[in-house]
Amino acid sequence: MRERAAELRAEGRKGAKKADGMQAVLDRIAQMAPADRTLAERVHLTVTTAAPQLSPKTWYGMPAYANEAGKIVVFFQDAGKFNYRYCTLGFQESAHLDDGDLWPVSYALRTWTPEVEKRVRDLVTTAVS
Repeated sequence: MRERAAELRAEGRKGAKKADGMQAVLDRIAQMAPADRTLAERVHLTVTTAAPQLSPKTWYGMPAYANEAGKIVVFFQDAGKFNYRYCTLGFQESAHLDDGDLWPVSYALRTWTPEVEKRVRDLVTTAVS
């Protein structure tokens, strides 16, 4: 909760908010365990190239990417944060992934492969469409 309070205070500042958000995300990724950091770096690169309109920022201490309205679209949660056996790629309500009455909004990530990269890129592209 303290992390989120600090994030909200930081958002109130004007100026280089987007640059501050990018630096906060990169700092958070740098703090991760090596295996989680590798996945987070790949997710970060994929999200920022597939959806450059999203702004990087931290959200509850996690790397996240927000739309123009400031709403989180996609986030990454490292396994070490909650002692999970996998990292999580998640999508919030503002992601346009609706598919009927039931659709996934959270994905477990254990390794990065070309197939995983393509799937993540497709999901992010759909989420911002």
